[in-house]
Amino acid sequence: MSYITPNAIFHNEPFTDFTIAEERDDFLQALSNVKSKLGAHYPLLIGGESIYTEQRELVSLNPAEPEQVIGYVSKAGQEFAEHAMQNALSAFTLWSAVPAEQRAVVLLKAASLLRIRKHEFSAWLVYESGKNWAEADADTAEAIDFMEYYAREMIRLSETSVHQPLTSISGEDNKLKYIPLGVGVIIPPWNFPLAILAGMTSAAVVCGNTVVLKPASTTPVIAYQFCKLMKEAGVPNGVINYVPGSGAEIGDYLTLHPKTRFICFTGSKEVGLRINQLAAQTENGQIWIKRVIAEMGGKDGIVVDETADLPAAAVAIVNSAFGFQGQKCSAASRAIIVESVYDEVVSRIIELTRQLKVGLPEQNASVGPVIDENSFEQILEYIEIGKEEGKLVIGGEKVEGSGYMIQPAVFIDVDPKSRLMQEEIFGPVLAVTPARNWEEAIRVYNDTEFGLTGSFFSTNEVRIQEALNRMHCGNLYVNRKCTGALVGAHPFGGFNMSGTDSKAGGHDYLLLFTQAKLVSRKI
Repeated sequence: MSYITPNAIFHNEPFTDFTIAEERDDFLQALSNVKSKLGAHYPLLIGGESIYTEQRELVSLNPAEPEQVIGYVSKAGQEFAEHAMQNALSAFTLWSAVPAEQRAVVLLKAASLLRIRKHEFSAWLVYESGKNWAEADADTAEAIDFMEYYAREMIRLSETSVHQPLTSISGEDNKLKYIPLGVGVIIPPWNFPLAILAGMTSAAVVCGNTVVLKPASTTPVIAYQFCKLMKEAGVPNGVINYVPGSGAEIGDYLTLHPKTRFICFTGSKEVGLRINQLAAQTENGQIWIKRVIAEMGGKDGIVVDETADLPAAAVAIVNSAFGFQGQKCSAASRAIIVESVYDEVVSRIIELTRQLKVGLPEQNASVGPVIDENSFEQILEYIEIGKEEGKLVIGGEKVEGSGYMIQPAVFIDVDPKSRLMQEEIFGPVLAVTPARNWEEAIRVYNDTEFGLTGSFFSTNEVRIQEALNRMHCGNLYVNRKCTGALVGAHPFGGFNMSGTDSKAGGHDYLLLFTQAKLVSRKI
């Protein structure tokens, strides 16, 4: 099997063009193949062992058709969490000593295997997470990108010649190198259950760390498929330990564990803050300050001034708000529009939203289900709140059937201080508000505790430069949508309650999984 060499130039994985008949046929075949495998039982994976916990299982369901079981997944308690930790500790001694280039080659092989099986993994995403074809394909492509990119970044970090130059001292040879941290706990989200999981895990592992991986409870099967792929690529036993389970039971246990060196988390603000609080405690036998890498969500917005390309702005707003049912931390749940063009942009938003078709992801509908019943009920509650806070102009209804589907909802004339404009909903709900001018629009945009993504639509260069300086977020885009960050091109992470600004997919990311060691030798 061939795969790209470590020193090759990184390029993003192309998205599949489903207008090509051959690609459509291949994907339909992948859906059929995966569908025939639904309902299987999956074990824990700890130190090379496959452990079934028949009395304790998570049941993964298809959110579009909840009566369809994706898989029965063994569920770890604290006993198996501890077993995973001990195996990770043992594996760290050997894995951390493997040369960086060899670890990178394992990642590149994994990326190559995933590329070959791209449609298969995307099909699992369609069934388990409710993504349509394009969203699933983009998730898988991003997973490939992360592994390719971090492999090259590890090589770069390991080569002394490309490190930040040190001041020359006569009679000394001084070098700075980056060494692994230890055992980390990886807690990925359900909304990008392959890409973000692959990115967090591969970054930790390629740096020489070992991990205990606790996948999201709603998407554990795709996580299992990833772990098996990594094993096939050559990751040794104990380097990645797969332990699905309750956050309250084993998430807290692993976060508090004295041998945990770092926690890498993507999810809600509430859980992220709890992890940060628990990690700050010093347990008996703990000899380090734990490192927390957290991506915690957003309340992202798109600002449109009167000079903007209004049709393009409306398309960006709708795509950013309702792609994957608004279940992206980068999703545009707010639109702030200068009042002189407000009515026109709102009219365009309504028309574009009306064109969206809600249906089964398997059939490649524009909009599918939200992830589970709990999210479904919470989003419907926010829609009722929105009816008191603004004017519902389209959508917001339950869709007939057993799936967790909601018609994309657009509220207009919403007060900037309202719950609809301030709280993360994580569903297909867009709040629109007018502003007297572009400066007020930026102030409204900044009036949130989050700071992940944002967009500014304008053709006025002076205003654009002001927006670049004044809009407070980790990822700011001009005249384009605020979703769809690409590895290598758009390092991703946010400010304030959006997290620790990790900048995943960028040059800084692997520094979070390493520690710098200065070596000075007298010559």
